[in-house]
Amino acid sequence: MAQGREFVWTNADFARVQALIYQRAGISLHDGKHAMVYSRLSRRLRDTGHTSFHDYLSWLETHDGPEWQEFVNALTTNLTAFFREQHHFEIFASHLRSKPSANWRVWCNAASTGEEPYSIVITALEALGANASFKLTASDIDSRVLATAAQGIYRLDSVKGLSPERLQKFFLKGKGGNAGMVRAKPELRRAIDFMSVNLIRDDWPFKEPFDVVFCRNVMIYFDAPTQRRVLERIHRVLKPGGMLFVGHAENFSESKDLFTLRGKTVYERR
Repeated sequence: MAQGREFVWTNADFARVQALIYQRAGISLHDGKHAMVYSRLSRRLRDTGHTSFHDYLSWLETHDGPEWQEFVNALTTNLTAFFREQHHFEIFASHLRSKPSANWRVWCNAASTGEEPYSIVITALEALGANASFKLTASDIDSRVLATAAQGIYRLDSVKGLSPERLQKFFLKGKGGNAGMVRAKPELRRAIDFMSVNLIRDDWPFKEPFDVVFCRNVMIYFDAPTQRRVLERIHRVLKPGGMLFVGHAENFSESKDLFTLRGKTVYERR
């Protein structure tokens, strides 16, 4: 317990947070996250008027309201960028071009603030043309970042990785009070359905299978049994031969019965 903090913060409080976020979101918080958890959840104590973590967590455990979403939002990490891990988009483009007239259904299940979903749609429009049959489902567990993604508005410095051609073709530059901002054009936003999906819940709302799933830099927050359960569910919603793109630090060689490695962090559904 550190001195000089606004709220009392004990090892027991941290252990309760670890248990609650694991139950709710499948996230395994390791012991080095004490300071991060204290900092992020302190805001929730202030906003809800609680004077100790003990009281806040006890209240959370006995209520099933919107604060659970705020709790999850506070503890999820949203690092993202346009065309992150560029090699994935090259493989994806060539996969799309192999069946130019298909009705493509793609799922990005860590949409964050939208950079990845818009990168996926830009790749599809470039590979297939403007009249392609292409629909992207973009989901996240964090409701706040999804709202940002749906707006598709970004500061100019966050799109600096995009070529001038792509910026001109797919984004509108803000004027006047919106100077220094860009907005994704309507044809990008129309191709995306944004929705909240909790990967560890067995209530995914999908009726038809997907051709491609992007599940990048999500599984690193899950322990091995949770990873396996999520992979089994992804296997169920992917067509046979469908592609799964994962993060650069993720390796699912233990799940050879479900997926075959087809390239650097690219798997094919068996």
